[in-house]
Amino acid sequence: MSHYHAVVWLDHNEANIMHISPDDVEKSVVSPATPHRNLHRKRGSVSGSRQPEDQNYYHEIVEALAGAAEILIVGPGQAKLELIKHIHSHDQGVSDKVIGVETVDHPSDAQLVAFARKYFVAKDRMLSQ
Repeated sequence: MSHYHAVVWLDHNEANIMHISPDDVEKSVVSPATPHRNLHRKRGSVSGSRQPEDQNYYHEIVEALAGAAEILIVGPGQAKLELIKHIHSHDQGVSDKVIGVETVDHPSDAQLVAFARKYFVAKDRMLSQ
Protein backbone atom coordinates (compact mmCIF):
# COMPACT_ATOMS: atom_id res chain seq x y z
CA MET A 1 0.00 0.00 0.00
CA SER A 2 1.19 3.47 -0.79
CA HIS A 3 -0.46 5.26 2.12
CA TYR A 4 1.72 7.12 4.59
CA HIS A 5 -0.74 7.14 7.51
CA ALA A 6 -2.80 4.36 9.08
CA VAL A 7 -5.24 4.25 11.96
CA VAL A 8 -6.48 1.12 13.68
CA TRP A 9 -9.55 1.07 15.91
CA LEU A 10 -9.76 -2.14 17.88
CA ASP A 11 -11.42 -3.97 20.69
CA HIS A 12 -11.24 -7.68 21.54
CA ASN A 13 -13.85 -8.53 18.87
CA GLU A 14 -12.65 -6.66 15.79
CA ALA A 15 -10.01 -4.35 14.37
CA ASN A 16 -10.77 -1.77 11.68
CA ILE A 17 -7.63 -0.69 9.87
CA MET A 18 -7.71 2.39 7.65
CA HIS A 19 -4.79 3.33 5.41
CA ILE A 20 -5.24 7.04 4.74
CA SER A 21 -3.98 9.38 2.04
CA PRO A 22 -5.32 12.89 1.31
CA ASP A 23 -7.61 11.56 -1.43
CA ASP A 24 -8.16 7.91 -0.56
CA VAL A 25 -8.94 5.48 2.27
CA GLU A 26 -8.38 1.72 2.16
CA LYS A 27 -10.16 -0.25 4.87
CA SER A 28 -9.58 -3.76 6.11
CA VAL A 29 -11.12 -5.66 9.01
CA VAL A 30 -9.40 -8.25 11.18
CA SER A 31 -11.28 -10.50 13.59
CA PRO A 32 -9.86 -12.93 16.14
CA ALA A 33 -10.09 -16.66 15.38
CA THR A 34 -12.02 -17.30 18.58
CA PRO A 35 -14.86 -15.03 19.65
CA HIS A 36 -14.48 -12.74 22.66
CA ARG A 37 -15.48 -14.43 25.90
CA ASN A 38 -15.14 -11.95 28.76
CA LEU A 39 -11.35 -11.81 28.96
CA HIS A 40 -11.42 -9.96 32.26
CA ARG A 41 -13.59 -12.39 34.15
CA LYS A 42 -11.90 -14.95 36.32
CA ARG A 43 -15.10 -16.81 37.14
CA GLY A 44 -15.26 -20.15 35.37
CA SER A 45 -11.49 -20.35 35.05
CA VAL A 46 -9.85 -23.38 36.65
CA SER A 47 -6.70 -21.41 37.46
CA GLY A 48 -8.58 -18.30 38.59
CA SER A 49 -6.72 -16.16 36.05
CA ARG A 50 -7.80 -14.25 32.95
CA GLN A 51 -7.95 -15.87 29.57
CA PRO A 52 -4.74 -15.27 27.60
CA GLU A 53 -4.69 -12.65 24.86
CA ASP A 54 -4.97 -13.89 21.27
CA GLN A 55 -1.48 -13.12 19.95
CA ASN A 56 -2.41 -14.29 16.43
CA TYR A 57 -5.12 -11.61 16.35
CA TYR A 58 -2.59 -8.90 17.20
CA HIS A 59 -0.10 -10.31 14.68
CA GLU A 60 -2.73 -10.14 11.91
CA ILE A 61 -3.43 -6.51 12.83
CA VAL A 62 0.28 -5.68 12.56
CA GLU A 63 0.41 -7.40 9.16
CA ALA A 64 -2.58 -5.32 7.99
CA LEU A 65 -0.71 -2.15 9.01
CA ALA A 66 2.22 -2.99 6.69
CA GLY A 67 3.30 -0.13 4.47
CA ALA A 68 2.28 2.68 6.81
CA ALA A 69 4.99 5.05 8.00
CA GLU A 70 2.91 6.51 10.84
CA ILE A 71 0.32 4.57 12.83
CA LEU A 72 -2.36 5.78 15.25
CA ILE A 73 -3.92 3.16 17.53
CA VAL A 74 -7.34 3.87 19.03
CA GLY A 75 -10.08 1.97 20.81
CA PRO A 76 -12.42 1.98 23.79
CA GLY A 77 -10.68 -0.47 26.15
CA GLN A 78 -7.60 -2.49 26.92
CA ALA A 79 -7.13 -4.14 23.51
CA LYS A 80 -5.20 -1.13 22.18
CA LEU A 81 -2.75 -1.45 25.07
CA GLU A 82 -2.41 -5.18 24.49
CA LEU A 83 -1.62 -4.43 20.84
CA ILE A 84 1.13 -2.03 21.96
CA LYS A 85 2.57 -4.71 24.26
CA HIS A 86 2.50 -7.20 21.37
CA ILE A 87 4.24 -4.74 19.04
CA HIS A 88 6.99 -4.03 21.58
CA SER A 89 7.52 -7.75 22.20
CA HIS A 90 7.17 -9.19 18.70
CA ASP A 91 7.34 -6.46 16.06
CA GLN A 92 10.12 -4.05 17.00
CA GLY A 93 10.22 -2.45 13.55
CA VAL A 94 6.61 -1.33 13.89
CA SER A 95 6.98 0.23 17.36
CA ASP A 96 8.83 3.27 15.96
CA LYS A 97 5.95 3.90 13.55
CA VAL A 98 3.31 4.16 16.29
CA ILE A 99 2.89 7.87 16.94
CA GLY A 100 -0.09 7.80 19.26
CA VAL A 101 -2.54 5.76 21.31
CA GLU A 102 -5.92 7.33 22.08
CA THR A 103 -9.16 6.26 23.71
CA VAL A 104 -12.01 6.47 21.19
CA ASP A 105 -15.40 4.85 21.78
CA HIS A 106 -17.18 3.38 18.72
CA PRO A 107 -16.93 5.83 15.80
CA SER A 108 -18.30 5.35 12.32
CA ASP A 109 -15.74 4.86 9.55
CA ALA A 110 -16.11 8.50 8.50
CA GLN A 111 -15.65 9.72 12.09
CA LEU A 112 -12.56 7.53 12.50
CA VAL A 113 -10.97 8.84 9.30
CA ALA A 114 -11.77 12.46 10.27
CA PHE A 115 -10.30 11.92 13.76
CA ALA A 116 -7.14 10.36 12.32
CA ARG A 117 -6.62 13.08 9.71
CA LYS A 118 -7.02 15.78 12.37
CA TYR A 119 -4.61 13.92 14.66
CA PHE A 120 -1.95 13.54 11.97
CA VAL A 121 -2.23 17.21 10.92
CA ALA A 122 -1.85 18.37 14.53
CA LYS A 123 1.13 16.03 15.05
CA ASP A 124 2.81 17.30 11.89
CA ARG A 125 2.34 20.90 13.00
CA MET A 126 3.92 20.17 16.37
CA LEU A 127 6.95 18.56 14.75
CA SER A 128 7.54 21.43 12.32
CA GLN A 129 8.01 23.98 15.14
